[in-house]
Formats: sequence, C-alpha cells, structure tokens
Amino acid sequence: MKNGIFRKKSISDLVVASKTGTTLNKELGTWDLTMLGIGAIIGTGIFVLTGAGALTAGPALILSFIIAALACLFAALSYAEFASTVPVSGSVYTYTYATMGEFLAWIIGWDLILEYLLAVSAVSVGWSGYFQSLLKGFGIHIPDSLSAAPGAVPDLTSYFNLPAFLIVMLITFLLSIGVKQSKRVNNIMVVIKVAVVLLFIAVAVVYVKPANWTPFTPFGMEGIFAAAALVFFAFIGFDAIASAAEETKNPNKDLPKGIIYSLLICTFLYVIVTGIMTGVVPFPDFKGNEDHPISLVLQVAGQNWVAGVVDVGAILGMTTVMLVMLYGQTRVSYAMSRDGLLPKFFRTVHKKYRTPYGSTWFFGIVAALMGALIPLDELAKLVNIGTLSAFMLVSMAVLVLRRTQPDLPRAFRCPGVPWIPLLAILFCGFLMFQLDGATWVRFLIWLLIGSVVYFIYSKRHSKLEKDID
Repeated sequence: MKNGIFRKKSISDLVVASKTGTTLNKELGTWDLTMLGIGAIIGTGIFVLTGAGALTAGPALILSFIIAALACLFAALSYAEFASTVPVSGSVYTYTYATMGEFLAWIIGWDLILEYLLAVSAVSVGWSGYFQSLLKGFGIHIPDSLSAAPGAVPDLTSYFNLPAFLIVMLITFLLSIGVKQSKRVNNIMVVIKVAVVLLFIAVAVVYVKPANWTPFTPFGMEGIFAAAALVFFAFIGFDAIASAAEETKNPNKDLPKGIIYSLLICTFLYVIVTGIMTGVVPFPDFKGNEDHPISLVLQVAGQNWVAGVVDVGAILGMTTVMLVMLYGQTRVSYAMSRDGLLPKFFRTVHKKYRTPYGSTWFFGIVAALMGALIPLDELAKLVNIGTLSAFMLVSMAVLVLRRTQPDLPRAFRCPGVPWIPLLAILFCGFLMFQLDGATWVRFLIWLLIGSVVYFIYSKRHSKLEKDID
C-alpha cells in the first residue's frame, strides 16, 4: 500500500471486504454466466450494426468482426485470469486498484460508468424503434410527441421517447428485486434470441449468391479497419460478467468459463450471419436500411414471416443487453462506494432482496432519462472508446501483477504472457485510433470531469485515506 493517488489495495483485503458486512447472494454458475455474456453481446451489434458495417467494409465485414473479436479474445483471457484471482465485484476497476493504484482505478471506474450508462441509453433507443415498428404491424401508433427524443428525427415534433424510458424502468425494477429473478428472465430471453438467429441462418443460407461476395474488399484494408472499430460495439458486454464475481457460486472456475464461452459462441454466430447477409443482399443495397439489415435480407429472400420473428428476436436481444449492462454498472458503482470513492448510498444493500438497491435505481433512472431525452448517435462512439481503454488497462494489469506477485494463486492463467496481453493492448489501441477526433475530445472531457471529482471528493473519502490518517 502506498500513500497518495497511486496507493494500492491488497488483493487479500479486497477478498476479505467482499465477504464481510452485508453480502450479495451467490446465485450464478457457468451456464448463467455464459447466458449473461451472450445476453449482453447479442443485440444491437447483430441486428443493427451489421448493416452499417457492410456499407463500410463490404463482404469483408467478416474480417472486421474477426479483428474485433481477436481484440476482445486477447482481453478476455486477461479478464479471465483476474476474475479467477480476484473474485470481487467491480471488474476492471477492482483489478486496477490492486495493481496500478487508486487514481487509475477511479479513472477506469469513471470510464465504466460512461460505457455502461451510454450503452443502456443507446440500446434503449434502438429497442424503442423496433418496438414501435412491431406495434405498427398491429395498427398501434405511439403519438409522435412521445416516440423519440427532441431533435432525434428530422421533421418530427417529439419531446420524449416513452418506450425507451419505460423499458429501462422495467429492467431497473427487475434488477432491484434480485439477481435470481433477473437471471431467469435473462436466460429465457437469451435462448429465444439465439433460436431466432439460428432460424435466420437456416432460412437465409439457401438464398446466398456467391457472386455478391465479389469484390470481397471493395474499400480495402482501410474499410476493414474502420468497420472493425464500428462493430466492436457488437462485442461489448462480456466484460460485465466479471462484475458478477461476488454473486457467483464458484468464481475461480465459473467466471473464466463464462467469459470465454460467451465470446466464442457470439463470434461464431456473428461471422456466419455476416457471411449470409452479404451473400444474399449486395452490400450497397443496405444503404437506407441500416437500422434493420437482418429483416431486409429476409424480405429480399421473400421470407417476410421470418422477418417478423426476427423483429421480436431483436426486441428480446436488446432487452437482455440493457439488463446486463445496467447490472454491470450497479456492481461497479457498488465496489467503488465500498472503497469510499462514491457516497455510501451506492453501496446500500436491500435487506430483503440483497441487491445494491440505491445504486440500481439511481443509474436506472439516469439511463432511462438519457435514452428518452438525448439523441445518442454520436455519443454511442464513446461506449467503444471507453471499453477499449478498459480492455487495455486490464491487460496491462495482468502484466503488472505477474511481475509484482508471481506466486499469487491463480485458478486460471492467461496463456502466452506477456504476448497475449500485449496483443490485446496493441489491437485495442489500434481500434481506438480508428475513431474520429470528436469522440476523443468528448472522452477526454469526461475523464477531466472525473479527475476533478476524484480530487474534490473521492480522494478525501477513500478508505485508504482514512487508514493512513
């Protein structure tokens, strides 16, 4: 432990703190964690971003997904080592606290707040669009004034996105009453949406025309890399599994399996779906249809009934993404509050439900209002840059911990150290620099605000500060 902003919390102290006081219920196993990961990953990426990605990379979007998946896989192996070694809530925030000190831990925690909040809000807007489309099929129309955020749709007078607000409030309520109830709902929805994806594959594959894959790389490597930075959003979520450490029955074994299994399953599905999409529909035809590319493929194939089923799958897919991302947000803030870096309110655990009740409702309401009131087109890029920076830090932390505490018991060891973590840092850093300058400016402003909060409040209230005093 050091004085100042780079003081560290020992791993033994972290584990002891997680087992004392009011603890969280241990309800999750490998199956639940894998479903949690798939629930977070399969959603907006496969149902929406594939269209924009095809316009950016053409049929070579398959390679873009593989590049993004490799960046995630390298980082996932680092996550798995930490999750099995430090089975404590907080994910990369906690890992950074134990290896690189309090200030960097605070910054990455602040970064995760940005990632999870914007992810929930952005996905809620996409969910609202699909839900309203489904309602229109039954002749039900939500008033324009309650259908979108102000200024989100040109030539439409709107004041509040009511469906986006209500779905986040429903998910907040579900998370507040217990992880057991949440996992059951998540598992059911994940099984349904994976079945929908498999149905799409089975129906659409017979309509593939190999000629549509030529030229395979119409925009060259530049297009492939740009699309990789875009579709990286499709993999965000597996890191939220690490936030469930204190609610996992056997975290040393279950967490690494859940992280790796969910990532591999989703990568396989993404590559197959992307290949079929660009094989059925020539990639230029996705222009103007970026918000429902999967449905477009089925309509072109003349399978409109399946397109309707896919719309339902998209709604369920986005619901589970919001559930898992909001879950991860509340567990990170719970850990930060327990360390004194956030007010006590955020670590208050409900006596009956044993969930971080205050934190769940606070962030749920904030995310719901953001989705209802703010157009998040450009801000969604902040989710990518925030996540990539988190992946880089956790990979660095593995290298640091291997050097500083080589004899620490590790139930899972990241293979190929130092090369695998270094590859994660290289891939994630490369993808970060594919994002535009405006995204970097917004990200740096957010980190600057976080630094001010740290020095005004968090540093003085840190439990390590009190220990020193």
